[in-house]
Amino acid sequence: MKTLKFFFTAIIVAGIPLMANAQLKNMQYWRPYDQRGVNVFEVTKTDTVGFENIDVRIGGAFTQQIQALDHSNKADANVVDGVDLNELKAIGAGFNNATANLNIDVQLADGVRMNVITYLSSRHHPEAWVKGGYLQVDKVPFLKSQLLDNIFEYVRIKAGHMEINYGDAHFRRTDNANAMYNPLVGNYILDAFNTEIGAEVYFFKDNFLAMIATSGGEIRGNITNPDGRAPAYYGKIGYDNQFSEDLRFRLTGSFYTTSKSLNNSLYAGDRAGSRYYLVMENVNATDAAQFTSGRFNPNFRDDVTSFQINPFIKAGGLEFFGIAEWSNGSLATETDNRDWSQYGAELVYRFLPQDKLYLAARYNTVSGPQAFSTDDITIKRVQLGGGWFITKNILMKAEYVNQTYTDFPSSSIFHEGQFDGLMLEATVAF
Repeated sequence: MKTLKFFFTAIIVAGIPLMANAQLKNMQYWRPYDQRGVNVFEVTKTDTVGFENIDVRIGGAFTQQIQALDHSNKADANVVDGVDLNELKAIGAGFNNATANLNIDVQLADGVRMNVITYLSSRHHPEAWVKGGYLQVDKVPFLKSQLLDNIFEYVRIKAGHMEINYGDAHFRRTDNANAMYNPLVGNYILDAFNTEIGAEVYFFKDNFLAMIATSGGEIRGNITNPDGRAPAYYGKIGYDNQFSEDLRFRLTGSFYTTSKSLNNSLYAGDRAGSRYYLVMENVNATDAAQFTSGRFNPNFRDDVTSFQINPFIKAGGLEFFGIAEWSNGSLATETDNRDWSQYGAELVYRFLPQDKLYLAARYNTVSGPQAFSTDDITIKRVQLGGGWFITKNILMKAEYVNQTYTDFPSSSIFHEGQFDGLMLEATVAF
């Protein structure tokens, strides 16, 4: 794996001088990885790139942070083999490990595109490993059918082991080294993100969109214990209209459901890791093993049903994005399902030519009972920050974050827990 990581890194580093002197090509029906991809959700059915021949586009993303966070709690001691497992790890200001992505997009035919993303380095895995990939079909002229040509004017099919399209928040989150789309540093507390094996069918008409999909319901393929597994089904319906150059309105509703699973990970699918290293972790924690610091997983491993509503409004330089999410699920050994809710509101103001500078604020709260409990706990987060697009490929960000934990029992490491401080992040994507 180390050899593979070195090989991919060498390809990208060697290619940077060539890319500096050449215009990287766009793909058909494709979201750019740089600033042009900001506020892009599902790519439209408008074909802005003609097809000439099979084409390969190699890109990448690199991100580095400086972290200066403090944390505290008031948990009861939990001494095991002489170590208090509720004592927080001592942390201070310093650099986090850099992360890197490799993006490969291939135009296979007119209207047919393939995507593969590899994490070259992440918080959870120092070695290179594939996030996932998919085949996207927007045209089928090679089938020589006028009927199918007419259908695919409105239809798109995506299939593969891919990031599932549940909700709109995953379009604005940081994906390992790709931090261009997120106006702040951290993602949402309840981070609905997963890669599953399945297929999505889209319908686009005027300003309306609809999608229905099915997947294996787990982060990896599995053929064992068939009685313990069932497919997942998810979908989305929405309206997205650019009324004028200065006014855009989008509203979508999504659902995700599976009746049983060996290891569903809708809220634990990000294997790359959180941006807030080692916050609220105990003295034995390591960066890689405890890679979800600052997020919270409700532990719906068996069955889960979730709904997410997302409004988005852009008026001039001012943007609003919101989340209202309700989720129900359990572990296989629980007798009753538990209910969780998440709400989030994000304001961004972009200014200067080409929106080079912006200010951002986000409020996020989640609540629900932990496994084998009926008592709700609550986590709240405030993020304040801003960014500077030095070029469309280079972004500098700063963020102040404050997160509090309420109603956790005194035996929990999160009892009266809190972390806050500053984050600086630099990201490059092309």
